[in-house]
Amino acid sequence: CQRAGITVRMVTGDNINTARAIATKCGIIKPGDNYLVLDGKEFNKRVRDPHTNEIRQDLLDKVWPRLRVLARSQPIDKYTLVKGIIDSNISAGREVVAVTGDGTNDAPALKKADVGFAMGIAGTDVAKEASDIILTDDNFTSIVKAVMWGRNVYDSIAKFLQFQLTVNIVAVIVAFIGACAIQDSPLKAVQMLWVNLIMDTLASLALATELPTPDLLLRKPYGRTSPLISPTMAKNILGQGLYQLVVVFGIMFFGEKMFDIDNGRGAGLREPPSVHFTMIFNAFVMMTLFNEINARKIHGQRNVFLGFFSNPIYYVIWIATFISQIVIIEFGGIAFSTTSLNVEQWTWCILFGVGVLLWQQVVTTFPTSFFGRKMEVGANPPEPLSPNLDGDSVPSYPHSRSHQNPIVNRSGQILWIRGLTRLQTQLRVIRAFKSTLEDMEEKRSCHSMHSVRSTRSYLTRPTSDISYIDDDEKWKAKGSAVSSNGHYIRAQHDPRS
Repeated sequence: CQRAGITVRMVTGDNINTARAIATKCGIIKPGDNYLVLDGKEFNKRVRDPHTNEIRQDLLDKVWPRLRVLARSQPIDKYTLVKGIIDSNISAGREVVAVTGDGTNDAPALKKADVGFAMGIAGTDVAKEASDIILTDDNFTSIVKAVMWGRNVYDSIAKFLQFQLTVNIVAVIVAFIGACAIQDSPLKAVQMLWVNLIMDTLASLALATELPTPDLLLRKPYGRTSPLISPTMAKNILGQGLYQLVVVFGIMFFGEKMFDIDNGRGAGLREPPSVHFTMIFNAFVMMTLFNEINARKIHGQRNVFLGFFSNPIYYVIWIATFISQIVIIEFGGIAFSTTSLNVEQWTWCILFGVGVLLWQQVVTTFPTSFFGRKMEVGANPPEPLSPNLDGDSVPSYPHSRSHQNPIVNRSGQILWIRGLTRLQTQLRVIRAFKSTLEDMEEKRSCHSMHSVRSTRSYLTRPTSDISYIDDDEKWKAKGSAVSSNGHYIRAQHDPRS
């Protein structure tokens, strides 16, 4: 955890000497370190105002950076420490706090933390409900695995973005310049569909299925406001995009002289596919395919082949895509607007693709500091919901800063009330409709029973006894009753009520 940039603090109810011994054995503290080992009483004495006995953030900021062990602590002390670290402003960015706990008393701290870990075996139900992640084996090392997998998922998204944005930038510029300069797009519609298949489906499967490695724990974690596209990624995207644009436009405008082929510019709509434009398409796909190898590294690593064969899904998809491109060029014909290429032309296209790997070494050498923070994308935190979400004016809260949260919370309450109201309306309509059908059925059954029993009662009882069925107006007036023949009769409800 320490190599991964994670600071571990132990909060326990044990004796301070026992806690210090355990922390030393676990590597939380080391002999000679200038870290604090406090008990609950001393901790509260340092962080509370001596006059009002209230927690003061400025006093807490002097304690928590050096605090490593808190012994003989109460549940409120754990919550105070978590809240104080989250609310602290002494760091460059807000600290991300994860808390482990297994008891009911740990629930407030688990709920307050950014990530709460509860124990699956020894943990109580209250702790599990308050947590975000449950450790099924009650093993602290599982947190390290969770961190490793979390960073792997984040890096997989970044890899795919780096690859996809490079392809998008090149394809859009080539299509636009081609339409303006030669009144024709060098990449046809079906060819763009194949490029999109490589870019979206196959590349996402290849880049997102790489397993995490221990190297992920050798760097600091991403901050809460870290950009999704880092300066290094932006450098790779622009550098590779520049190389591919130079190659594509070089073939487009000078290909007939460079490779001694017929000029494909200005060809008619019904003319057969030309070798000129087939080479443009093939070179672009080869550069995209080899750039998929570069996209595996997003932190400036030079060895882009490291771990290439550790993911079978990746290299199987890569080889299958390469073979499919050969089939499309040689046998695609009119369907893909391609024509067969000879060995020399294929060699040039593959060399352009391999040049992507060599050019990546030049791009990596270029200093990232040249780009600065201007190239970062996604560095700003999400903005809060608009307080005027429902179109009604929201009353202002002229009190202190602690009264700013209700304005934001009111938007969530409005959405919740709207959804609940719609659900209740639908349920009322369903109940009213069902009630109407049941009343009609019971009414029909009662009338039928009334006619049968009325006929029998004339033979055995006087006429005055046949008054146990009310007319329709009396049914509506009484609401619900039990008739003398044993049927439960409910009043008709207005569906609009």
